[in-house]
Amino acid sequence: MRTGNEPVNARSALRLRFWLSMWGLLWAVFGTTVFSLLGSPGWATACGVLFLIVMVDLTVVLHHIHQGPHWQPGRSIPPYEPDHGGRRR
Repeated sequence: MRTGNEPVNARSALRLRFWLSMWGLLWAVFGTTVFSLLGSPGWATACGVLFLIVMVDLTVVLHHIHQGPHWQPGRSIPPYEPDHGGRRR
């Protein structure tokens, strides 16, 4: 159901973001290790920075998942009603 307020009350697919973060985390660790062993400090640093970014995203996603249904609504929770800025229609 589209209500016109999607940017304000958008829901995120947190489980999908979690698994994509895990996939990125594995590749970042792999890249950092391989490039360090091959003697490519620039690429190893880039993968290390990517590792840090993925860790921050993973932390935020896990925090939102643990906050409960407000951030991770199930199928039984209907879409939020639009916020009319304190006005009632």
